Amino acid sequence: MVATTVAPPVATRPQRPRSRSWLRLIVLLAIVAVVLYPLIWMIGTSFKSQEEIVNNIGLLPERFTPGNYTNGWGNFDVSFGRFFFNSAMVSLLTVVGNAVSCLLAAYAFARLRFRLRGMWFAVMIGTLLLPGHVLIVPQYILFRSLGLVGGDWPYLPLLIPQFLATEAFFVFLMVQFMRGIPRELDEAARIDGANAFGIFRHVILPLSRPALVTTAIFSFIWTWNDFFRQLVFLSSLSDYTVPVALTLFIDSTSQSAVGPMFAMSVLSLLPVFVFFVAFQRMLVEGINTSGIKG
Repeated sequence: MVATTVAPPVATRPQRPRSRSWLRLIVLLAIVAVVLYPLIWMIGTSFKSQEEIVNNIGLLPERFTPGNYTNGWGNFDVSFGRFFFNSAMVSLLTVVGNAVSCLLAAYAFARLRFRLRGMWFAVMIGTLLLPGHVLIVPQYILFRSLGLVGGDWPYLPLLIPQFLATEAFFVFLMVQFMRGIPRELDEAARIDGANAFGIFRHVILPLSRPALVTTAIFSFIWTWNDFFRQLVFLSSLSDYTVPVALTLFIDSTSQSAVGPMFAMSVLSLLPVFVFFVAFQRMLVEGINTSGIKG
């Protein structure tokens, strides 16, 4: 007689109730609808006529008016493309300035040893508590006394601080990233004869790519959307950037061109959207990475 063994029943994972999955899906769709509603409304309003903007509060226009885009592009004595060029130039130079200066400052705080390093780092972190609007008045007085406001190159007051590592947030971000890089790599490079600059060039700089990309993305987005500082330092129409130029569509002394304003607002979102989509993977990597992953 052959003995037979009965296999024990295989434990199965309890399935989640479908009602809970549907509830979660509904909640997520509601959140997405709330987040996307202003964007969809703005895009729809950019195709509405002036009268329909006042009378129709719906998302989609009853009668498409694509002429808002052509009217907005050539509404001023200067083409709106000029404002796009100014914003792109200021944003890209800001990216370069923040990436270079903040990386060098972070390397000094994270890797070099000098007197009062902890105190200076605390002072730098303390500047994060100061609102930018508090600093704009002394900055304006300083640059005006130097003759840099309204000069031949009006963008210097916007760019000079970026090349002096004044963005403490980016310095702090890079310092935290560099602290996660093993110091054994520095020692190995020093044994091979590398000095402080050689360690920075051959060890820190290649490994700091995620932090640099994160700095570049945030610098570009914040500068492209910056309004107050650019409004303070720029006075000539041909020097205006996109955020400042959008305010010209609303004039208290004449008829406001709301439709063209929304059309140009939609176009102003495209560079930021493309820039973010192109580097979103590196952005997430730069935020989440705190050291070297094997």
